[in-house]
Amino acid sequence: MSNGVLIVGEVVDGALHPTVRQLVNAADRVADASEVTLCLAVGGSFDDGCLEGVSVGEVILLEHPDAISDEGGGVYSLLTELACDAMERVWPSVVLVAKTDAGSVISARIAARFDAGLASDCIDLALNSEGRVAVTRPVHGGSAMAVYEFSGDGLQVVSVRPGAFEPAPASADMPEVERVDVSGIGVEAGVPVLVETVLEEGEGIPLEQADVVVSGGRGLGGPEPFDNLRELCGLLNAALGASRAACDAGWIDHSHQVGLTGKSISPTTYITVGISGASQHMAGCSSARNIVAIDKDREANIFSHARYGVVGDWAKVLPAFTAAVAELD
Repeated sequence: MSNGVLIVGEVVDGALHPTVRQLVNAADRVADASEVTLCLAVGGSFDDGCLEGVSVGEVILLEHPDAISDEGGGVYSLLTELACDAMERVWPSVVLVAKTDAGSVISARIAARFDAGLASDCIDLALNSEGRVAVTRPVHGGSAMAVYEFSGDGLQVVSVRPGAFEPAPASADMPEVERVDVSGIGVEAGVPVLVETVLEEGEGIPLEQADVVVSGGRGLGGPEPFDNLRELCGLLNAALGASRAACDAGWIDHSHQVGLTGKSISPTTYITVGISGASQHMAGCSSARNIVAIDKDREANIFSHARYGVVGDWAKVLPAFTAAVAELD
């Protein structure tokens, strides 16, 4: 690919954000590793040892003392300026950013700054016959997916939904690392500043990071059965998920929702209980390696995706399954 790909990654508490390796995997769909540059805004004490195995051609560490501050420094504005500095060093054809809180702001501002097209919340990407990027993203409130292509020959900015791609396999080599002092870069007066960050009190393991996820759907019939799922999650060290229908019914918070309008997950094992397997839900778990489904409707779509399936009343199946797991613990 001409000019290659620039990944605008994030650093949290001195370590790579989980989405960085996901973006590396996404970049592999449209370019060779040697054509991919990763830029990270870091404080001066960043240990580049965590970059070992990251399969990119080059890493640019943009060192700025305020890059790790989130109090009163207009951090999103600063990160945008640092990303634009990296843009002018690389002049890529494609920019990949994770659709996190920061990434959503940065990708939009990069697109505006460079008069480029922006495809947001993408769950897949590829090259078309002309070598331009084609992206897949949810439309109509998540009821369908559409493929969009970038027209013309200008810059292409893509924000990728966290969890849509599995982390890229580690390479055997350490990428080339360049440290650049950008402490002279600031933000203009009057730009919005981040006043406070309020962390959501999550329940258990984050869905996007879990190796095992247990989800419940409308077939559970109410909020109380989610306590049964929580018990199983405790035994399996799993994250608790849910379908959109269960969340919309108020049985569980929307932060647990898996699907096009929820979170995308890529666990090794995904256990569903009372979930029919609507396309919107399946799009959020398409990267799961093994799906284990429990549902009373033998015609449920979930069984066409499951490696293992049990047709039956969850109220009878789940307690026996949980007891069997407990005996193995």
